[in-house]
Amino acid sequence: MTQSDRYAVAALATLILLQGIMLSALYAGIRPHPPSATPLFGIAPFLGASVSIAVAAIIVQPLTNAAGRSLSVVAALTALVSFGPQKYFDAQFGLIWPAVILGQLAALVVIVQVLRGIGQRETCVAFSTRAEHA
Repeated sequence: MTQSDRYAVAALATLILLQGIMLSALYAGIRPHPPSATPLFGIAPFLGASVSIAVAAIIVQPLTNAAGRSLSVVAALTALVSFGPQKYFDAQFGLIWPAVILGQLAALVVIVQVLRGIGQRETCVAFSTRAEHA
């Protein structure tokens, strides 16, 4: 496992734990907790799906193949529904800011590592293609 893989796995694990803790707070009724539903969907099923995507990204390795990279980005984006910049305007921001900031940083790490991995892969492919034609 490369250092980039470790960063991505650590960030995905952070998102899994944050969402799991928020879901636990919802079930336990401990404030602050997410609302039980939004106009578009129930929070518990959404968090379950988001956590499942992040776990799947870790299992298939977040940076080594297209499936892992895709799942990693989707996991980061779904986590931003809970921890994205829109939360700065939430009435409870004073209580939830540690989770919001950490969630945003973890999502950023995942996306940056995926983009770096794609960039390095394209550089390697271009270099090997040039070497083959020389």
